[in-house]
Amino acid sequence: MGRFHSDNPGTLIRDARLDLGITQTELAGRAELPETTIAEMESGAMSVSPDMLEHVLRAADYRPNLALKHYYAEIRQEATRRGLRNVRIFGSVARGDDGFDSDIDLLVTPGEGTNAFDIANFVDRVRQITGFPTEVIVDTKPFPPGWTAGEEAVSSRMDSGRRSRSVVGVSTKWVLMEPR
Repeated sequence: MGRFHSDNPGTLIRDARLDLGITQTELAGRAELPETTIAEMESGAMSVSPDMLEHVLRAADYRPNLALKHYYAEIRQEATRRGLRNVRIFGSVARGDDGFDSDIDLLVTPGEGTNAFDIANFVDRVRQITGFPTEVIVDTKPFPPGWTAGEEAVSSRMDSGRRSRSVVGVSTKWVLMEPR
């Protein structure tokens, strides 16, 4: 069974294809499928199984960055539900060099009463929602010397999870939730 599930798989496919900057014909070649199949999937005229969705998204190099864009509100709601705040992204997604095989690295501040089960359940829900492996670091203690994830996440703060690219187009930065 595929790792991606969506009520609108055509949108995921189209967005991944456009993000990669390729045509339906080029995606069809990469996925070894007829172009008409890609067109029908994108338009919603063809139902897409989870396994086929994963196959086509792999061919289109669907990135965690896109998944976070699609599921921003749902992830933010899950964090709030579990008492997590100040959710920030670091690693390959923050640097803008994520790809299909990347994971999602999150730095969070737990609220009072948040426990390890809340954090573990949040990690699992983000994985279920996005289809990407997820790791969470809790920022309740000072970071070890030389550890750059905290600096990377803190320097990438943006309002409302909006995406921005640096002037040279190297870094993609997100903050899912502002501190309270």
